Amino acid sequence: MDSEGWPADTRTSYDTVAADYADQVRHLLDETPHERAALAHFAELVRTGGGGPVADVECGPGRITAHLHGLGADAFGIDLSPATIEVARRDHPGLRFEVGSMTDLDLADASVAGLVAWYSLIHVPDDGIGPVLAHFRRVLRPGGPLLLGFHVGDGSRLKTRGYGGHAMRVHVHRRRPGQVAARLDDAGFTVEARTTLSSAESPLGAILLARRRPDAP
Repeated sequence: MDSEGWPADTRTSYDTVAADYADQVRHLLDETPHERAALAHFAELVRTGGGGPVADVECGPGRITAHLHGLGADAFGIDLSPATIEVARRDHPGLRFEVGSMTDLDLADASVAGLVAWYSLIHVPDDGIGPVLAHFRRVLRPGGPLLLGFHVGDGSRLKTRGYGGHAMRVHVHRRRPGQVAARLDDAGFTVEARTTLSSAESPLGAILLARRRPDAP
């Protein structure tokens, strides 16, 4: 997979595993109290900031979107994989889901009150992180919170099989929290909190909470 072909590889891979992937991750939040606390704090920040739509970018089968909705957030999901979006719509029929990509978000400038990217930057190569964060900054309102979850570590591995034994072709990139925080600062965000943890979501994961700086273009 080259740095230009990763979106197509990711779309095809998750189209292939969509149903089994949903089955395997459906109840992960039941086993992850620290992640639930981070999502609750994020939802509270959106509420105290005046409310408004919340984008769950690369939402997968919609479990985080639905959880945020249960917390009172006006959450909707976007995902690269049409098959995964079909599963999300099936499992959460009252919520809004649409096919889209974090590399070219079809959202108006400053149109969302908050944005979540939950273990979705893990498939984006290093040279794609800057453009993706620029889209996040563009669509977030000034001061709006951004919540990221990702695997911690160094380097990447090519995942060729997963979720029920289906063939996949995606790179899984691990990054250090300090590296991601620096990229966020460069992109016009202020990091307010970061933590590392081991849980059902990741053997070693990180959660970063940031806000779009009001003066960021």
